[in-house]
Amino acid sequence: MATLRQFEYLVTVVDTGSFTRAAALLHVSQPALSHQVRALERDAGGPLLERLPRAVRLTPMGRAMLPHARAALADAQRARTAARRAVGLESGEIKVATVYSVTLGVLPPVLHAWCERHPGVRIRLLEFPHTDALQEAMTKGLADVAVGPAPRSWDGPAHDLGTEEFVIVVPASDEAAAGARGRVPLAAFADRLWVHYAPGNGLAEVVDRACAVAGFKPRIAVRTEQTAAAPLLAASGLGPALVPANLIPPGFTGVPLRPDPPVERTLTAYTRPGPDPLTSAFLDMFSPPPPLPVPPPSSSSRGDPQGAAAPGPPLRP
Repeated sequence: MATLRQFEYLVTVVDTGSFTRAAALLHVSQPALSHQVRALERDAGGPLLERLPRAVRLTPMGRAMLPHARAALADAQRARTAARRAVGLESGEIKVATVYSVTLGVLPPVLHAWCERHPGVRIRLLEFPHTDALQEAMTKGLADVAVGPAPRSWDGPAHDLGTEEFVIVVPASDEAAAGARGRVPLAAFADRLWVHYAPGNGLAEVVDRACAVAGFKPRIAVRTEQTAAAPLLAASGLGPALVPANLIPPGFTGVPLRPDPPVERTLTAYTRPGPDPLTSAFLDMFSPPPPLPVPPPSSSSRGDPQGAAAPGPPLRP
């Protein structure tokens, strides 16, 4: 059965004339876009698009389907507008609480999609350095939705967003980057000076706990209040840093190494019991969960299928 999402993909490919441009506009990968278009073609019983070297062209079947696809999308938009007006989703403000690292690595595409769907609803972002402060803010009613590490206990609606993986960042010139194959023992960095986080930042506890599991206490070269600064300071040669993989920026000059044992934590989106329609609509943005970024390829993850290690204990702050 054809879906509205598949119709949207078909229309966007036709309007842009390119799978590449359509994927960028829709904020999906090109393979995912192609897969959905092929699924629509299988459902229709034949090809809808002719793939040319520099463009795409509708087939006779595609020309017949296109106006119906546009009509279905228009009907769906009218239905959404009517529903939003009925429950107040056309205007207002929603307060989203999170921790610093999630603001940088996980939330941007979700907030972008929300603004496209609900342009009249403002977002107020409340950022906290620690999971406990995040949960306390939710308990006190300071925010409508929390997005961050799984709370210690919670009796309201929640969506599991999956597992966030951490990597060790070193400069490209570091001997660990040059010789790594598969996962790199965290204990191999026991004698290094580390780029660490300020004590109030929950990631400081993640680093200390991971290093304790590996059998050592990290010695500090520098502590930073700014989560985004840690990978940059590590890449400059101040010392290794343990950072969420989704914090690695495009064009990063450092090298991310996957530690052994793995360092991971579960992320969750949650709200208080009995959320209002606006809050429920925001929580629905996480169903199904958006894909969490995976560690970028590095010398530590190429060409060694034997490098995987058993998962380590989940880390919360």
